[in-house]
Amino acid sequence: MTSPRRPSRRHVLGMAATLPLALTTDLALGAGAAGAATGPAYVMGYFTESTNLGAGTAYGLHLAVSLDGLEWTPLNQNNPVVTPTQGAGGLRDPFILRKQDGTFAVLATDLKGTDWNRNSQYIHVWDSADLRSLTGYRLLKLHDMATHSWAPEAFWDASRGQYGIVYSSVNSSGHNVLMVNYTTDFRTVSAPQVFFDPGYDVIDGSFALGVGGTHYMYFKDSSKQTLVGARSATLAPGSWQVFSTPVAHGGTEAPILVRSHSTGTWYLWGDTYTPNGVFYAWQTTDLASGTWTPVDQRRYTQPLNSKHGSIAPLTGTQYDNLLAHWGAPAWNRLKSYNHPDRYVRHAGFAGRIDPYPLDPYTDSQWKLVPGLADASGVSFQSVNYPDRYLRHYGYALRLDAPDGTSAFAQDATFHKVPGLADSSWTSFRSHNYPDRYLRHSGYALRIDPVANATDRADATFRIGY
Repeated sequence: MTSPRRPSRRHVLGMAATLPLALTTDLALGAGAAGAATGPAYVMGYFTESTNLGAGTAYGLHLAVSLDGLEWTPLNQNNPVVTPTQGAGGLRDPFILRKQDGTFAVLATDLKGTDWNRNSQYIHVWDSADLRSLTGYRLLKLHDMATHSWAPEAFWDASRGQYGIVYSSVNSSGHNVLMVNYTTDFRTVSAPQVFFDPGYDVIDGSFALGVGGTHYMYFKDSSKQTLVGARSATLAPGSWQVFSTPVAHGGTEAPILVRSHSTGTWYLWGDTYTPNGVFYAWQTTDLASGTWTPVDQRRYTQPLNSKHGSIAPLTGTQYDNLLAHWGAPAWNRLKSYNHPDRYVRHAGFAGRIDPYPLDPYTDSQWKLVPGLADASGVSFQSVNYPDRYLRHYGYALRLDAPDGTSAFAQDATFHKVPGLADSSWTSFRSHNYPDRYLRHSGYALRIDPVANATDRADATFRIGY
């Protein structure tokens, strides 16, 4: 049973998809214009949890990069780049702030796992010049209350000449409110103040500052399990007024406000816990309107197993340097075009498409290697069964070990062509049955001739991570 003083365990799980605070050419995530990057790229910080809290769960800082803020490349093989050594020995809800001098601060909840009753007056903090190395690790004490310090985020308050650190704690009201401490160096902080308390439980504040002269914050209304917006003319504690239409997809938390470098469109991300671990996104061209429309899931893909994260802007050079330093994954995932919540996987050694997240997640990871029968094509090597490849047999796809015959090699070889339903995606033509394409039918994978629009959609996939 959920304690009346705390949200359920998944309330803090939001993606931190807290994706970017305000990623724009004139706004850094939650920071002011002086600290902004010119783009054109983004970095996401997050932690990972698999559906069974087993393999794929890591309570350290993970990084992914993107050129559009929608499709993400996990770094370091989707392993942590750093893990806390103090406090709980793990983190949740990492937040990346680009500071006024162009360097970064990383903040995170001091919590490993899902012990929602654990109290900590501290948060984890790192410094970094470029996110290739993280230094100065420390615990930063924020308050003396017998409660937690969840989902810290920070912004530059130009009127104070200080950064505000905002986080969720249960104060004397008996419910979660957003608290704030001010700092210049993330080493010493002012006394805590109540930043926002609408009279009901709220967590996970995410900011976009100075948009048309107004400051915006989205938060989770725990009583309704929705994301809601508030605005302020001053950034001062107690100055926020709720104004927006709530958005949610099931129970939703960990909002992230992001503005496209290229189009100016605003995106609001949320991490769901019903189902758990799925990021959904909404968009608007007018942040002041407080209304949002869902983004087609074809347009975005969260990092594998990602939970409650944040996004910060990067320069093109920083994007290149992070990829060069940490490396892109050696594996891929394949998203279905007409069922974009589903990915190609094997189950009982049969090929199919199933909804994300799935267990074990490694069933959906593939190495696209040179075709076994023709190096100009590709073969799908399983990551968790590396001695097996996806091949067709009786036109159905299954995962088998090579038997040394040319027939097997041909059955396991496909040729990439522009997507039959969308040329920016990919379709796969069978090597030995060139009139047939890899497609799903009743969610099972087959090779079939393509005769109509449904067939073309069934045979179209996005190669991603």
